[in-house]
Amino acid sequence: MEFRQLQYVIQIAKEKNFSRAAEKLHIAQPSLSQQLSKLEKEIGVLLFRRTTNSVELTHAGNVFVQKAQTIIDSIEQLKQELDDLAHMRKGKLVVGSLPMTGSHVLPLVLPVFGRRYPEIEIVLVEDSSSRLEQLTASGQTDLSLLSLPLTDPTLTWEPIIEEEICLAVPPTHALADRIDAIHISELQAEPFIVLKKGQGFRQIAFELCSKHGFEPRIVFESGNIETVQSLVAAGMGIAFVPKMVTRAKWSEFAPVYLPLAEPAPSRTLVIASKQGRYLSKAAEAFIATMKTTLEQHYN
Repeated sequence: MEFRQLQYVIQIAKEKNFSRAAEKLHIAQPSLSQQLSKLEKEIGVLLFRRTTNSVELTHAGNVFVQKAQTIIDSIEQLKQELDDLAHMRKGKLVVGSLPMTGSHVLPLVLPVFGRRYPEIEIVLVEDSSSRLEQLTASGQTDLSLLSLPLTDPTLTWEPIIEEEICLAVPPTHALADRIDAIHISELQAEPFIVLKKGQGFRQIAFELCSKHGFEPRIVFESGNIETVQSLVAAGMGIAFVPKMVTRAKWSEFAPVYLPLAEPAPSRTLVIASKQGRYLSKAAEAFIATMKTTLEQHYN
């Protein structure tokens, strides 16, 4: 059994197609098929069921892919550790981020990090909270910028900043001129605009309402917090919004932002990684840079 054969099986399982897998692996399809047949003959079990339209993993194939991925991940971690020893600050770092958070945080952090560590390559991955947790747990991102709570128990995290949550209402709304803070219990009959499932802030919004004895009446859902705010400004409903993403009063389609009554709700931004996974010097430097940069900016 050869290391490259592990990579071949994983790629075939991912693509479920020999042609696409061969293309991604930059080898000829007949060579890929030959290597798989050779491997299956060596280990004495079939890893895939071949049909005219698809390639599906057998039970043995599922076990093989899981173990092979663990081996490849361990080898990559070993390479990274050795690279740290040899080059210290050189390397590559894959960072996951929520689009909502990343658009406001990363422009502050990345320029500072780039000046300090110009030889470290940063690869950004933007996705939903649930997807980023999966990518981080499987080792496909080194770090991910997320908000609590996390659902995957295999992740560990460090807090970055605590951010206030406010209420966004249309400029024509009856609450728009309120001077005192809004109690969430007052919002039970209001139409809510929320993020779609899989977004961490959606869960936060539901939990805030649940703590005050009601479930929000959803009229619109969006995958983008900017769209949520524009719909609020257009009079379609109200929304909870992290203070970080609020718009200036003179911006087009700006809602009115109101403080929520004490204890004021907030969300905790964290930098997450796989529990027990080796954190490179580059990852540690990125976490330290993010913490100091955001503390200076938001405090």
